[in-house]
Amino acid sequence: DDIPPHAVKTGALGSVPIIETVAALAPRLQAPLVVDPVMISKHGAPLIAEEARSVLMDLLLPRATLVTPNLHEATALAGRPVRTPGEMEEAARRIHDRCGAAVLVKGGHLDGEAADLLFDGVESRWYRAPRLETIHTHGTGCTYSAAITACLARGLALPAAVERAKQFITEAIRTNPGLGRGSGPVNHHARTE
Repeated sequence: DDIPPHAVKTGALGSVPIIETVAALAPRLQAPLVVDPVMISKHGAPLIAEEARSVLMDLLLPRATLVTPNLHEATALAGRPVRTPGEMEEAARRIHDRCGAAVLVKGGHLDGEAADLLFDGVESRWYRAPRLETIHTHGTGCTYSAAITACLARGLALPAAVERAKQFITEAIRTNPGLGRGSGPVNHHARTE
């Protein structure tokens, strides 16, 4: 009670009862809520059951300040394929129309530069960075949404929070520690200032 959160983020919620509980508690928050849907991996593998997806879309997303789907998740939430920048814009608008939250479609797996699209219900903004050639990108989406949440907690407006977080995640990928032979983690201690 004496130290309320200044921003809150969800990640993998896993089951219908957990999603229902978080959605029921969300209206009590006096802080921005960032929902990273964690429904489908960057490789297209489902991470939650279809029933849990529906509950997430119907109960939790309408309580969010920002939803941060990857391309596969944006496809599921928008109900149509998302493979191009134009389709990212269309998906963001459809998701916003459905839940009312701002939407950041993370386009890191498109060809070319790493470009993400924020639609806040009024305007679209692109956040671009050069593509960095590395296999060490494990946890990029979760880290990105956590960085946005941290910036919101510091009082930044949503567009500025996404911009600062984009700079952070780009540096975190660039300076990854190179752990293991597979897809290792990004550098969670990256510095951008």
